[in-house]
Amino acid sequence: MSTILIKNTNIVNEGTITQGDVLIEKDIIAEVGGSISVKSADTKVIEADGQYLLPGMIDDQVHFREPGLTHKATIETESKAAVAGGITTFIEMPNTVPQATTIELLEEKFSRAAETSWANYSFMFGGTNDNLEEILKVDKTKVAGLKLFLGSSTGNMLVDDPQVLEKIFSNTDLLISVHCEDEATIRKNMAEYKEKYGDDIPMEMHPKIRSEEACYLSSSNAIKLAKKTGARLHVFHLSTKKETALFDKKKPLKDKKITAEVCIHHLWFSEEDYLTKGSHIKWNPSVKTAADRKGLLKALKDGRIDVIATDHAPHTMEEKAQVYTKAPSGGPLVQHALVALFEMYHNGLLDIETIVQKTAHNPAILFEIKDRGYIREGYKADLVLVDTNAPWTVSKSNILYKCGWSPFEGRSFRSRVTHTFINGTLAYENLKFPNRTRGERITFNR
Repeated sequence: MSTILIKNTNIVNEGTITQGDVLIEKDIIAEVGGSISVKSADTKVIEADGQYLLPGMIDDQVHFREPGLTHKATIETESKAAVAGGITTFIEMPNTVPQATTIELLEEKFSRAAETSWANYSFMFGGTNDNLEEILKVDKTKVAGLKLFLGSSTGNMLVDDPQVLEKIFSNTDLLISVHCEDEATIRKNMAEYKEKYGDDIPMEMHPKIRSEEACYLSSSNAIKLAKKTGARLHVFHLSTKKETALFDKKKPLKDKKITAEVCIHHLWFSEEDYLTKGSHIKWNPSVKTAADRKGLLKALKDGRIDVIATDHAPHTMEEKAQVYTKAPSGGPLVQHALVALFEMYHNGLLDIETIVQKTAHNPAILFEIKDRGYIREGYKADLVLVDTNAPWTVSKSNILYKCGWSPFEGRSFRSRVTHTFINGTLAYENLKFPNRTRGERITFNR
């Protein structure tokens, strides 16, 4: 269907909610208005009946595990789950097998996504202690940015040479995204807890090992280096209230050179949940205190934190069932991120306009993404309809991740994603996938 008319919807865009209609022609938003008439007999009309129409979520941090770790996930399986969750564009990380630390390996991932991804896509190039020469060859108009792990995590791409770091920060014009945890602090803490418990450390000790101190030390050092060198820095997955003080709320996003992201799990869970969720909420950086969660939400609302993402990072149930030192960190989130945010709306913690700002508009601004992230005439029709009065419960039967589990399993949500459009094509409609979409490689205004 090349023409689709969405009628009687609450359009959430650029800080306002207005009732009206949206016309899609081919892959473009052709018209946004109060009342749009059907122009041809072959127009598909979707009666939204007051549901909320949003620009699709742009998730700036996912791990889809392809190539090399496809027993956990693939670009195809996870992008399909993302589409069902209202995510229309994703940016995937380089810690796959092999790691995307050469242009050739990076382009292989782009080729695979072109073949199998349901959603639109880009990828981060991976920095290491010894690939500066390759980093300098990366074309910033074709790639989302550069990813540096300043603390070791899944895939162990640790960049821990201060001289190398300064050279990278000083010489690249790529947007640098960083995972900030101080490795020396973590190793010291791990040694202490391992001496006490052996390998079977209680999961609730995770935020003591991956501590506030480890996060703050690394984040503050990265920001100092960015200020010294003038680099464009984006700090991934803040997990502490203390770190939020490092960021500016006065400048508009387009003028910031140092920005921050928070992930769904750090806004939702707290250390109290380790007792019931165990390794299923073991992430790096760790889920910390309720006070940290509250501080992150405050910083998100006042502008110190710019973007909400998922850090979707699936592992199998068998992998997660291991003892602390062997159970990998990370969990699947793309299918349930948007409805979790809407649950926060129902609970009076976030308004819908802020959800859209932080999941669609701001990622588009921050990464300078061309013609996406807004409901504007002439923009790509990446759109999502959400029914805020359609309760449902997460269960094994409706989980789409290849790994087959979710940290939200058994949780009931009051809102549901009913429709997702990818480049004007209806990809998802009420638990079904009517059309096999092919996502596009996103482009940048750089």
